[in-house]
Amino acid sequence: MTSFTPSDSQAAAIRDIKTWFETRAQDQQVFRLFGYAGSGKSTVLKFALEELGLSPHRSARDGTCVPGVVTATFTGKAALVLSRKGTPARTIHSLIYSVTEATEEEIEAAARKVREAEMGIRTLTGFERTAAEAGIEAMRQALSAMKHPRFALNPQSDAADARLIVLDEVSMVGEDMARDLMSFGKPILVLGDPGQLPPIKGEGAFTNVAPDIMLTEIHRQAAESAIIRLATMAREGQPIGFGSYDAHVAKMRKGDITPDQALRGGQLICGMNATRLQINNAMRAAAGLAGAILPSGSAEKIICLKNQNDLGLINGMFLTLEDIVDEGSLHFSAVVTDEDGRRVEPPDDHGRPGRLRLYKGHFEDHVAYDRHRHDRDWKEKKHLTEATFGWAITAHKAQGSQWENVIVWDDGLGRSETDRRRWLYTAITRAERGLVLLA
Repeated sequence: MTSFTPSDSQAAAIRDIKTWFETRAQDQQVFRLFGYAGSGKSTVLKFALEELGLSPHRSARDGTCVPGVVTATFTGKAALVLSRKGTPARTIHSLIYSVTEATEEEIEAAARKVREAEMGIRTLTGFERTAAEAGIEAMRQALSAMKHPRFALNPQSDAADARLIVLDEVSMVGEDMARDLMSFGKPILVLGDPGQLPPIKGEGAFTNVAPDIMLTEIHRQAAESAIIRLATMAREGQPIGFGSYDAHVAKMRKGDITPDQALRGGQLICGMNATRLQINNAMRAAAGLAGAILPSGSAEKIICLKNQNDLGLINGMFLTLEDIVDEGSLHFSAVVTDEDGRRVEPPDDHGRPGRLRLYKGHFEDHVAYDRHRHDRDWKEKKHLTEATFGWAITAHKAQGSQWENVIVWDDGLGRSETDRRRWLYTAITRAERGLVLLA
């Protein structure tokens, strides 16, 4: 047990979790431990698991199992952060689902039916043609869905044997995923921040309900932290005025900072994808990298967009590319290093470390956005690493990550006042020390 002493509110939360797990979990499957940024949720979890005598779940290929705690997060980057801190974690998708993909033959058969239907309506008119066109559009959408992985509940998941499932960063977990998690019948302890962004569609299934424990006292950073003050103002909808809030935190006008200054200011976070593309192009130009569609080498900031477990690649992980070679219309190859300095080495045809092959499409979208590009390239890109320029990323992509210094480019995202508060709060709380809010 660590010598750190929990605060009174943390100690009360630890007792409540212990009581729930030992006496009420059969009747109350989900226990919600909520708290805003810096309130000590992770500290409470650590002490609670020690009090309960629970260790990380262990399963072996020979079928032996030591039931324990399974920890999962919505994003791969959040799981990576936890693992680096000593808590084995994985994504919820990889924990409870198995992945299936339609075969190329099945997709081609569906595409053939679409073509045949398109030929068949040429002689139709009026309502009959309108109805037929609606049917064909539904077929096209089904065909497009076939080109993406499908997730099926995995009954052999570690979740079926674990004594406790812990979910961190749960604000983006929707109703369907929550229902699938609960179907395993295991106690679930969720750590959430109701101020953060919900799923892109719908509301957070776990954070949309009143918590069992709500931590409010700030512990991770001093209560007078300027970042916490601005985050609280954003969450409560208070106006944040221009000016300095401490030596490292300020709100400025967008015209007061140049792309060159932004290059040195930390990770830039924005709201909309259109903004992300524009800022990436501006920052590449400031870095002297404009004019090339493909990355220009190790000076570029590149972010991974797809998990590749066999290569240790995580969606949201930053990559360094060197020795870049254009290999054709859809991909290029490079020597790739991850953010831990580890060489990403896919084996070549002879089993030797090879070069990584990366899909071009996400980089080309910065020059000419094509909303049909990825649907058109589905067959080839599923065998390629997907990445893009990472000078600027959206707050949704940033969830689960933190940086020492952050620049928040406020592009007005938010369909409602609640959405806007959540977006701004999420973006601000990605910063650990330095923050510049641009409006």
